[in-house]
Amino acid sequence: MGIHDLPSSSTAPAFLRLSLFAFFLTMFLTVEHALAATTRHYKFDIKLQKVTRLCHTKSMVTVNGQFPGPRIVAREGDRVVIKVVNHVKNNISIHWHGIRQLQTGWADGPGYVTQCPIQTGQSYVYNFTIVGQRGTLFWHAHVSWLRSTVYGPIVILPKLGVPYPFTKPHKEVPIIFGEWWNADPEAVIAQALQTGGGPNASDAYTINGFPGPLYNCSAKDTFKLKVKPGKTYLLRLINAALNDELFFSIANHTLQVVEADAVYVKPFATDILLIAPGQTTNVLLRTKPKFPNATFFMTARPYVTGLATFDNSTLAGILEYQLPQSHSTLSMKKLPLFKPLLPALNDTSSATKFTTNLRSLASAQFPANVPQKIDKRFFFTIGLGTTPCDKNNNQTCQGPNGTMFAASVNNISFVTPNTALLQAHYFGKSHEVYTPDFPTSPIHAFNYTGTPPNNTMVSNGTKLVVLPYNTSVELVMQDTSILGAESHPLHLHGFNFFVVGQGFGNFDPNNDPKNFNLVDPVERNTVGVPSGGWVAIRFLADNPGVWFMHCHLEIHTSWGLKMAWVVLDGKLPNQKLLPPPADLPKC
Repeated sequence: MGIHDLPSSSTAPAFLRLSLFAFFLTMFLTVEHALAATTRHYKFDIKLQKVTRLCHTKSMVTVNGQFPGPRIVAREGDRVVIKVVNHVKNNISIHWHGIRQLQTGWADGPGYVTQCPIQTGQSYVYNFTIVGQRGTLFWHAHVSWLRSTVYGPIVILPKLGVPYPFTKPHKEVPIIFGEWWNADPEAVIAQALQTGGGPNASDAYTINGFPGPLYNCSAKDTFKLKVKPGKTYLLRLINAALNDELFFSIANHTLQVVEADAVYVKPFATDILLIAPGQTTNVLLRTKPKFPNATFFMTARPYVTGLATFDNSTLAGILEYQLPQSHSTLSMKKLPLFKPLLPALNDTSSATKFTTNLRSLASAQFPANVPQKIDKRFFFTIGLGTTPCDKNNNQTCQGPNGTMFAASVNNISFVTPNTALLQAHYFGKSHEVYTPDFPTSPIHAFNYTGTPPNNTMVSNGTKLVVLPYNTSVELVMQDTSILGAESHPLHLHGFNFFVVGQGFGNFDPNNDPKNFNLVDPVERNTVGVPSGGWVAIRFLADNPGVWFMHCHLEIHTSWGLKMAWVVLDGKLPNQKLLPPPADLPKC
């Protein structure tokens, strides 16, 4: 019997009508699901490419010859498969920054944490599904300082048919901040680790790879955002710089913040935005209703605290209105160019004002599931210190008082192993690679933001925290002033967390928790530990695997400001780490 021979709905028996209804409903839902979630395939060829900036040409490591690298676009619920092929002499691994990686820790990417790096001539397929996230993230290299040139945007669109909880934009534009060195950044960090002192600063900041007209020899290397009057634009801001938090502003325009780290926030208007390395922020730009007879600088410059070696310069792009037909004879070069007023380099009050405005949207559709009951509490000190000079290895020891700079969490400077931590954990060989005894609080208490102790030496080791599946965690991170107070953007892999409190001075465990926001705190994957202050976060350890946590100022990571969490498998199949893929790189 063909489809045309089926009884009509009016003459068919009731059971058959129900069967037909169920059949077509199942088909509809299957097609709808197929349309809603798909598999996105990408290929990343890691290769050298000659690039010229600041009148300086160099050969540098890139993805597909692009700087910045290619954009990844997917929808919430999609599976993403990226084959990475390494054609350069450097080892490489790629981190999909902010992706939850539920059960797919093998695809997270930090070298010697979840995988051994991909060696020359080898390849690895990263395979993960985007679950419960929408907004802007980014990808970057996660070995040494290669992320200085190997990075690009990740755009996660909502599921089909699900609108933005804000005005639908006329256009969406990724804007990614970076840094440019005339030298090879790998040589810069190698020299810093050899001498024990601070690294040379970058030569310029970049916006979508371009330094802009305020740098020498860069007038043509300027990013221009061309807009129409009376339109709304969604700017997907990403800070991929290695070592600097950045203030950002557009002259004579107000921005509306709508998302941070791929989580919607309660919208608020601002003229000044702060974005730390590792952070992303989506903002709405509403252009002027009529052609303004002017062009406008978009500028960024660092927010600096502590002893940081930084590039005291200003990055600029140009916001340019498209000429209407009636102005066709007008030259853009003759229009006045307005510049925004950015905060001072050390303006902590402006930085704090921006970060404390961030709140989760906390709506029925996008709830803020803040852990209310806490199973484990941790207190981590975050800061710089020193280690003894080892002149046997030709170190020149240019740190304080003839020492080497170091950085630590709870006075432990992390030693990166030669075997990936996740492999050691999964195959039951952890005793050969790490110890599960990372301290829950500092071994020696001191006045963290007051007069520093005489002994600035830190210990070192490969120590991890082990958590049972579904442990609810509260972590307070306290900046220290041992070698000068400094803001530290801390990034936790594998999880989002809620920023329930922050303040200046030493954390008071008796009084500060009374003021925690447990209703609509901002949800992030990277948070700035305030200079001379503390931040409190909460998260649910519902993702089995080994998860890196580190400062996203790359020099601090190089000095050891990093650690890792082991989250054990749960009892159900969807609570267990999946087995490693066959092509997992070998050390």
